[in-house]
Amino acid sequence: MFRSRDAVVVGPPVPSLVHWGRSADADLIYRTLVMFGPGTAGDLERELGLPRRRVAAALEELVSIGAITTRSAESRRRTVWVAEAPVKVIEALRRRRVPSGGPAGGSHEPGAVPDHLSDDLLGPAAGLRHLRTRALTRIRLAELTAVTSQERLAMNPEPVFDADAARAGVTMDRLMLSRGVPMRVLGVQHGDPDPLLNYGRRPAETRPDYRVTSTVPMKLIVVDRKIALFPVDPGNLERGYLEVAQEPVVAALVSLFERHWESARDPWEWAVPTIALAPRERALIKLLAQGHTDPSAARKLHISTRTVSTIMRGLMDRLGVDNRFQLGLALGALRAAEPGPRTPDNDQEPR
Repeated sequence: MFRSRDAVVVGPPVPSLVHWGRSADADLIYRTLVMFGPGTAGDLERELGLPRRRVAAALEELVSIGAITTRSAESRRRTVWVAEAPVKVIEALRRRRVPSGGPAGGSHEPGAVPDHLSDDLLGPAAGLRHLRTRALTRIRLAELTAVTSQERLAMNPEPVFDADAARAGVTMDRLMLSRGVPMRVLGVQHGDPDPLLNYGRRPAETRPDYRVTSTVPMKLIVVDRKIALFPVDPGNLERGYLEVAQEPVVAALVSLFERHWESARDPWEWAVPTIALAPRERALIKLLAQGHTDPSAARKLHISTRTVSTIMRGLMDRLGVDNRFQLGLALGALRAAEPGPRTPDNDQEPR
């Protein structure tokens, strides 16, 4: 007998899942779904007062033993969870012979599957499993973030990020970068070098190495060159991800990443247009790079200082920059100006 709000609800007896090695959270959520009917993760959070991460972990645990399924909802963004019949669930647990002790134990090495995220292997080979929803994939990524030690690679084909996923990604990036984990990201977005600035990344903080290319073959995350994750259905990320820990497959995916990384470009380099410099422009840039002032460069070129200013303003307009410092960076990216040795002719104007 359970009390829901102001009503007393009487339902079928529900055996304890804890007795079969499941967590207390999974047992509580399963009982709630049996007694009160289908609900979303948000419903369970509100009704039970549990944090989102605990609800998500318990749902994944129940999915892994076949205790709950999903049904269609009016909005694809809402997943409604439905409890399977207790008799069916207990019979499945009996066949699996789940040991006592629950999901608290288990290895947390990269590649290890914690009990509360365990799933049947897909096929006879080890190291392949289906993370059945996008939310559960984020849980797994958070676990992997905590143990990543060597490198993280990512390919993002999305022209626009999902806001929730992007904000979660910023948090995970920050955790890994704070530990000195190298990160490389390949994407198609051409904004300021970091397309995640609109999702919580601070302009001055450390960020992954990022390169841009016109197309990315797939969405991919590789952890320590040991684990790869990619969507089961690229057209519908809500169907979850496939996690692969098979060495030949992961190596092939890393090779795919490296090939596209080599042909990609730095976003800032991409943003600088190529221009053809006139001889006088090139001569002026060379003199200024050598340390000449506007007046001394003007004397060398037999032009007025006003003409020097006009030439520089024209270059800034053509390269889309606002000041001479930015112009120097842009010209440096184009290798249009290289500092030369100072000479006695680099005379300075008297003050």
